[in-house]
Amino acid sequence: MSLPFAGLKVIDCASFIAGPAAATVLADFGADVIKIEPPGAGDPYRAFSAMPGQPVSPHNHGWLMDGRSRRSLALDLKSAAGREVLYRLVGEADVFITNYPQPVRRRLGLGFEDLEGRNPRLIYAALSAYGESGPEAEKTGFDATAYWARSGLMDVVRADALSAPARSTPGMGDHPTAVALYGAIVTALYTRERSGRGGFVASSLLANGLWANAYMVQARLCGAEIPPRPVRAQAPNALANMYCCADGRWFLLVMLSEERQWPALTAAIGQPGLADDPRFAGNATRRANAAALMAILDDAFAAHPLADWRARLDAAGLTFGLVGTVDEVARDDQALAAGMLPVMTEGGLATVDSPLHIGGVTKAAPRPAPGVGQHSREVLLEAGFSDDEIAGLVAAGIVAG
Repeated sequence: MSLPFAGLKVIDCASFIAGPAAATVLADFGADVIKIEPPGAGDPYRAFSAMPGQPVSPHNHGWLMDGRSRRSLALDLKSAAGREVLYRLVGEADVFITNYPQPVRRRLGLGFEDLEGRNPRLIYAALSAYGESGPEAEKTGFDATAYWARSGLMDVVRADALSAPARSTPGMGDHPTAVALYGAIVTALYTRERSGRGGFVASSLLANGLWANAYMVQARLCGAEIPPRPVRAQAPNALANMYCCADGRWFLLVMLSEERQWPALTAAIGQPGLADDPRFAGNATRRANAAALMAILDDAFAAHPLADWRARLDAAGLTFGLVGTVDEVARDDQALAAGMLPVMTEGGLATVDSPLHIGGVTKAAPRPAPGVGQHSREVLLEAGFSDDEIAGLVAAGIVAG
């Protein structure tokens, strides 16, 4: 089966992660993505991996991940001539993605109202921090501030009520948001197949943070009081908690079918007599005696290393998840076997695959992220610019590469 978006032309006129990552998913399924970035340093995200506190690598790992599988056109959009170049590209494009704040879109003439008349079939996809309307629609933000902090996630996932709010990692909200924006784009493309016209779609970091935190937010909307997270030793359910093994490794046990699985757990830890202990005879009594049960399980799990417990709990058919380290995840056998960590065709570097798959479709092999303006001449020639026009744009500093 051919790639579903082969021939689809996408303009990535965004920066940092969420907007460009949506274009990456489209590229995985065959779209031709053109990255628009300023001449010189290009997208500011190119420099992010070198900032203090980031993982140190000989490779620009952030850009390698989120800038892959596209071509770069270095174009000065602050100049009228640069915008005219973009308008010509828009005239033949299928999708335009931007995360420019609304004031910047207006100032540069890159709003939906500026582009829709140039291409009635264009899908205009806008990504913002806090939404397209409302008193904070023009406010800037990152996933850490809008998706993670503002949505309540930062508060509710803290270790306990006495701990500081939990910090996010780079891109933790951007990548899920990118998938949402991709979904909006694909929905609009499907609508275009029926109507023949493009249109405006949008998503925001805050909307996706609320969606990720929807269980708690919905509870509050229904009038529930959100309980403060207790310290681990006071957790209300010993069978949905974290445990430490003899080698200092942790895993999360989650038993939702307690009545059926309780005997299997007691057998797995070598204490089948617990199944008949009146303190733990049913869900209600296990809750009432959660602290006592947790102490028993703490002692049991502390007696053997994680590898032993993985084998025992798997054999018992119990649901658990080891608390993996990033080092382990990067070489995870399951992730490799399932194609979640594909290898780039050039350079032999692995990258993280987008999380969507279509039966019978093999995604396009990921391509290395481009240099600033690496494909400027190529893109402009395809768009019908002459050699003389390109030379003039380069001489004027409007195009680089």
